[in-house]
Amino acid sequence: MAASPHLVFAGSATLDMIFSVDALPVGAGKILPRRLVQAAHGMATSAAIAAARLGGRATLIARIGDDQNGDRFLADVEAEGVDCGQVRRFAGVPTPLSAVIVDKEGERLVVPYYDHGLGADPSWIPDALITSADAVQVDIRWPEAAARLLALARDAGKIGVLDGDIGPLEVLNELAGLASHSVFSEPAAKQLSGQDDVAAALMVLARGFPGFVAITAGAEGCYWFDKREVCHARPPSVVAVDTLAAGDVFHGAFTLALAEKRSIEDAVHFANAAAALKCTIFGGRLGSPDREAVEALLAR
Repeated sequence: MAASPHLVFAGSATLDMIFSVDALPVGAGKILPRRLVQAAHGMATSAAIAAARLGGRATLIARIGDDQNGDRFLADVEAEGVDCGQVRRFAGVPTPLSAVIVDKEGERLVVPYYDHGLGADPSWIPDALITSADAVQVDIRWPEAAARLLALARDAGKIGVLDGDIGPLEVLNELAGLASHSVFSEPAAKQLSGQDDVAAALMVLARGFPGFVAITAGAEGCYWFDKREVCHARPPSVVAVDTLAAGDVFHGAFTLALAEKRSIEDAVHFANAAAALKCTIFGGRLGSPDREAVEALLAR
């Protein structure tokens, strides 16, 4: 059998406390959660774990603190089979944390903290790791590393995927200009394009960037531009209990499918199914499915 594709993920790494509540808070007060889980998260981290569970070989490039939370983060991610040899630890700096509140409809409120002591310099990342990989995926939480990795991947003729979430417009513009594939969240796409309609936003972005452009829109699925038309695929219908990390799972599955040389349409359906299954389980990326579950859902 051919070796599984090697994917490199770079960006956000956090240790999350995820609370399950009946309703999201609307003001000051106290809320008693029904459940709590703790797990390593972050956009790039969750995408790497999703890809590993689906059969890819994943390497994570990230920054964390040299503290107990960092120990827990590494233990969680390495237990998923992700290579953490390029996760750099910084002495005297706290590992990034997030408090996440998830209501009974599956919607969430996220409060992340990243310490400035983590720095931004990506020069320690080995070029050969990027140029030898089958695909690279970055998020916008560490733009300096994202720009460097996407440029290396582009120059080596490799797949470079951008997870385009809400952030500074100049960062989104720079990174999307370097990526071979940019997949934006709906809020980021609307912010960047100045359009209120997803299809209209997609047309603006597709004309503005040289690579493939898509938009994820929650339960509505994924929109992408193919040659001269807007394409759309909805995910399988599920009962959502937690949407946290659904976008990250989509990106990890999509990048893996591209590296497996699937068509764009197949890659979108595969990623849609993976993200949908994740939403059926509380605990953010802990609900990431394996390949057997995704293929079974697609078969139905």
